[in-house]
This record gives sequence, structure tokens and C-alpha cells, in this order.
Amino acid sequence: MDTTPHTVVVGGGVSGLAAAHRLARSGHRVTVLEAAPRPGGKLAVEKIAGVPADVGAEAVLARRPEALALIDELGLGERVTHPGTVTSQLYSRGRMRDFPEGHVMGVPGDLRSLARSGVLTPAGVLRAARDLVWPATPVRADVPVATYVGIRMGREVVDRLVEPLLGGVYAGRADQLSLDATLPQLAPAARTERSLAAAARAVRARSAAPAAGPPSPLFATLRGGLATLVDALAAQPEVTVHTATPVRELRRTDRGWRLVAGDGERARAIEADAVVVACPAPEAARLLRPVAPRAAVELGGIAYASMAVVTLAYPVAAFPSPPAASGFLVPAVEGRAVKAVTFSSVKWPWLAEELRAAHPQTETVLLRCSLGRFGDAGVLDRDDDALVELATSDLADLCGVSGPPVDSHVTRWDAGLPQYTVGHRDRVARIRSALEGLDGIAVCGAAYDGVGIPACLGGAEEATRRIIRTTGRQRSHT
Repeated sequence: MDTTPHTVVVGGGVSGLAAAHRLARSGHRVTVLEAAPRPGGKLAVEKIAGVPADVGAEAVLARRPEALALIDELGLGERVTHPGTVTSQLYSRGRMRDFPEGHVMGVPGDLRSLARSGVLTPAGVLRAARDLVWPATPVRADVPVATYVGIRMGREVVDRLVEPLLGGVYAGRADQLSLDATLPQLAPAARTERSLAAAARAVRARSAAPAAGPPSPLFATLRGGLATLVDALAAQPEVTVHTATPVRELRRTDRGWRLVAGDGERARAIEADAVVVACPAPEAARLLRPVAPRAAVELGGIAYASMAVVTLAYPVAAFPSPPAASGFLVPAVEGRAVKAVTFSSVKWPWLAEELRAAHPQTETVLLRCSLGRFGDAGVLDRDDDALVELATSDLADLCGVSGPPVDSHVTRWDAGLPQYTVGHRDRVARIRSALEGLDGIAVCGAAYDGVGIPACLGGAEEATRRIIRTTGRQRSHT
């Protein structure tokens, strides 16, 4: 009799695949069920101008250990590479400007640098300086980022510095996003410090504390595209991945769990000892409603933003001067559709090498434009050609690009980014609490502890530990 525990992972994004990999290494038989035609979720590579380029997540935070450790474990360590530059700019008040020194997610710690940057009006700088002399602003519960930062430093700091950075991560809005969940380095200042600028300086000082050896790079990716990470995970022989296989139903049984997966005549029942629910919150809510209704209600409260990535290739001659920064952000108050631009072939030297090999006669710049903010779906209602036209028009106005691109590609991430609204951390705690009494089930993914890849991998590790612990308990009682 085979006593190997069988775990089904619902969702084949990086969280689900990482959980599957870890469970397989722990002796489980693992089946991954992915509704989309391919695994990988928000990691994907497409060929643009003849070279592979990430059209979803393009980097991992290298100072968190989870992603690089997994990359090494999968034998991909030799392909790790780092940015050629991380210098970025901000389009504000009619032109490109450098970010003020000493900021933390847009919250300025050096008000002299803020004034020199020109990002704010003189009145905006004076308003921000009130933070240094005003009494403390007591905060006893989670609040919107815009509320706390706006009270301390004024609306211009929110609109022209904080929101563009948060928009790049969450495609969200500062008047809805949670201070505790999205600015965890600074949130304690709302409860312990009088000055927000002083708190930002303290955070920067801690992060700059000297360590042994040279400073490590902040970001990393893989040659060939970061999405090759999920290709390696999906190819692990200990894991069976079924794509185009949506899960219709999840039920408890006397021996574990039963799932119904597949469309129409292809639908079939699958028995499992344990289940990892690694799909987006709305789908997780639907599946968990019959077995964990309290968790389902909380999951149903997590909203999502849609966005699109428009990747473009231009001859370098199309620019007034060759791009030198890794990219720039555009505040919503500037009234543009494009919210962020990454000069991918400037940021990633490996990509520049690929372009030189593919186009030896013409120097080519590959860039990606991000469009779409929470509550602003109208921008994304356009067809792909119209989105390309919109992006190229903004690029012409913002950085002087002329002429048509030599290649383009549009990738849409519908309901792609969970919104960490006020109370998010408490919501996640309630979801996990509601699952505590159910052995053999766990959740993970971007909806919980962070949208970055290392955070997703950390959540997958935690889900794996729970599954191993509870399946061990189940088997000890049989």
C-alpha cells in the first residue's frame, strides 16, 4: 500500500510551483492544477525585436534570501545577473527630475535634497517641512498611506513621490492602501516618532549600516528572463503540472480532500491528502466557501487592479540622447496613461548583449511601459494597437522619442495585482485563523504577505510547513 501523501496545489504561479517543489522534496506526491494554458502566473517571457524579454515580473529583491536560494537549488545560479544601473527618475512638473536623496518609498528624509530636486513646488516643500516642527500625530490603528503622510507632509508629497512608487508596486492608490502593509518600515513611526522625515532618515541609516564585504546588489534577474525560474520549477520530475485545468469544486472527505477539476467532459475527481490553495483571492474564496466560509468572506474582500505592459523596441537614434537611467515614474497627477517606464536594455546588460547580437547594424533600445491603476480600467479598454499608440504618444511627450517602434508587444494582467487596503494584515490573520481547524489545507500567493517574488516564496514555504505538519498529524492518527 502506497503511503506517500498526495498534495494538490491549486494554481501554477510562482507561489504554487514553489510550494509544489518544496513538498515534493519533502516526500509528497504533488499535482499542480493551473487554469491558464501555461504555468507561471505573472512571470512570462516573450520575444520582442528577436530577443527574450520579461513582460511580467522582471526582478527579485536580492537582499531577501528566498528567491536566490531557490535559484541556486534549481541549478540556475550561473545565470543570475544584476542591473547595470538602478538610477531612476521622476517626471514631475513638466520635466524629468532626480529623486530626492534619502527617501523611503517616496517619503523624504532630506528636505534640502527635496527642495533641490524640484519635484514639488516651493509651497509643497514648505508644507513638507512642517513635519519637523509639528507635534506628533497619534495613530492607533491602520490608516491609508495618504492620510498619515498627507497630514505630516502634505498632499504634494503623497501625489508626486509616494503614490508613484506605490503605484509601481501595487497599481494602487495611496488614499486606499494600508500604511502598515505597504510601508512596513515607516509604519512604526506613526506610533512612536514625532517626525516622519526623522523616521525616514533612521530607516535609511539602518539599511546603510556597514556589513562585512562590499555592498550586495539590491536586485537580480536571470539571463534569458526571470520567467525561466518558473520553467525550471514546472519541469521538476517530482511534480505533475496540468494546465488548462480549472478547479471547479473543493470538498472535505473522511480521508482528506476531493477536488473536481477540468472543463465539461474532461472534468474529473481528484483525491488528495492535502491542498495548497495558491490561486488569486477571488478564486480561493469560491473554492473555500463550502469548507471555510469565514476565510472565504475575508478573501472576497481583497480587491485587484488590472494593468498592461507595453514593451517597445526603438533604434537608439529615436531618442534625443541615449537613455542612461534605468527608467522613470509618472505621477497620476501628470494626467498620463503611462505610469512607469523601464529602459530594460539599459537596466539589464545581458539584454543589451542579446540586442547587439540580434541587431549588429543598429543599436536598439528595449523598454517597457506600465499602464493601469486601480479604479482606472478605462485606459485598458482599448485594443492592443491603441495601447501601443497611447504609450508611444506619452513617450514622445515625456522623453522626446520620435518615430514608430521597430517592434511592440502588449501583455495584459487582468485583475493581476492584489490591493493591500487598510486592515490588510488583520484580514490575512483572520483568513489563516479560519483555516486553523482544518488539517491538510493552506493558502499562499501574492494576496497575503507581499507581491514581490521573495515574499511569495516565503508564503509558499510557510504553506508547505503547515501541510507537512498537518498531514503528519493525520497519518499518525490512522
